[in-house]
Amino acid sequence: MILKALIDYLESLAPLAYQETYDNAGLIVGHPNQEIHQAIVALDCTEEVIEEAVSKQCNLIIAHHPIVFKGLKRFNGQTYVERVVMKAIKHGIALYAIHTNLDNMYHGVNRKIAEKLGLEQLSILSPKADLLSKLVVFVPSDHVETVRTALFQAGAGDIGNYSECSFGTTGSGTFKAQEGANPYVGHINERHVEKEERVELIYPRHIERKLLIALYEHHPYEEVAYDIYPLQNRYDRVGSGMIGVLPNPMAELDFMAYLKDRLQVQVIRHTALRQKTIQRIAVCGGAGGFLLPHAIRQGADIFITADYKYHEFFDAEGKTIIADVGHFESEQFTQELLLEIIQKKFPNFAVRLTGVNTNPINYYI
Repeated sequence: MILKALIDYLESLAPLAYQETYDNAGLIVGHPNQEIHQAIVALDCTEEVIEEAVSKQCNLIIAHHPIVFKGLKRFNGQTYVERVVMKAIKHGIALYAIHTNLDNMYHGVNRKIAEKLGLEQLSILSPKADLLSKLVVFVPSDHVETVRTALFQAGAGDIGNYSECSFGTTGSGTFKAQEGANPYVGHINERHVEKEERVELIYPRHIERKLLIALYEHHPYEEVAYDIYPLQNRYDRVGSGMIGVLPNPMAELDFMAYLKDRLQVQVIRHTALRQKTIQRIAVCGGAGGFLLPHAIRQGADIFITADYKYHEFFDAEGKTIIADVGHFESEQFTQELLLEIIQKKFPNFAVRLTGVNTNPINYYI
């Protein structure tokens, strides 16, 4: 299989446009047109994972965390990052990272955590805004369905759990052809009146180029009249964290034992228990402390995340329980998620989970 086919599919589910500004998701080592034979999925790409790929004859590693976050000035093997990149290039192994773009998707990292905990009524904890635009285009009435269908197929018209959403109003458009216009429109300098429909659709901004290509390919006019309006609406399918509810409330200590078992964690660092039952739960894989105000505002009984610093625990102020389960522990099931995604789309492609535990943190118990 050509690597680009896999990349295109992964990025259709988690577009690079949705990664955070500090991130470096995407193809880090390799060429999109190279042939790939087998792949390893890992949370982190370490030297041990590279060695595993060599021994298993895998020439692609798909990792959640990018091995390169910032520019490298030298490749002399002085750091583990340099050594990983050098070994990958030496053995012809492509490295691909799918990080905060997958974190930010409704069916991404946090959805997987919520599933492990058996949560229901799921929604994104902090949806992003400024990701949507509205296309308004004026189409002659006998071409409306053709144009509308083409725009739907290009990715416009999705709102929440609904697809192919649009709005149309009928009216009359006028034009007067000038010298050089399409000779089929009629007499030069004669005003024409055309029955048209104003079609409106919302779309995620990152597909705008694809949408306009579809519009021009299927619209009958030589000059297409359209408007684009940036929107501030929240995009409920993209954002940080997730919140949901347990089917039945649990006592705090019972839930802590449940959490430890379901997420396979050795240690939970947490704030004081509140002597209340737990049912409404907020989660964020990795470092999610910035979402605490959202968890409190939405009435979470407990906020499960990682990488909390000492003084940050005070911010709970008794309004919720902060439970730090560890960075690796909170995101480890991302490997399962990626494996499921790839196997479902490419059932004949050989992909496996790494056998290397890449967690750099050890616990003495």
